[in-house]
Amino acid sequence: MRITRPAEQRVSTTPNAVMTTLASPTLSATADLSVWRVAMAAGQQGPRHLFDVEQVWVVLAGEPTVAGDGTEGRLAPGDAVTFPAGAQRRIAAGAGDVEFLVCGTGRGRAVPIADEGTPGEPVVPPWVA
Repeated sequence: MRITRPAEQRVSTTPNAVMTTLASPTLSATADLSVWRVAMAAGQQGPRHLFDVEQVWVVLAGEPTVAGDGTEGRLAPGDAVTFPAGAQRRIAAGAGDVEFLVCGTGRGRAVPIADEGTPGEPVVPPWVA
């Protein structure tokens, strides 16, 4: 068993959100599981991207909009979204702050997608590793 206290959690800040790693292979020696919290301020929108592994996002607070694979939906606290591996997505906070709890594999690589649809180089984000 491994307990990770708040003082040990890894915080990663991007222009769009703050990710707090709660458990991961490099933080808490999980075999292949990562769990992190995402906080987005009102009006923020993440980049269009995909991950090469599946992920589950659970809304803890706020009413974000999620767009991907030709669909778009408004979410509410308690809603869960499952993104299959390779599914493009863009997440927007909307009018209020939002918070998610996210779970995926610790080897998951993010792939940014340019406006014209060209994929970028895969990278394992620090909040996932």
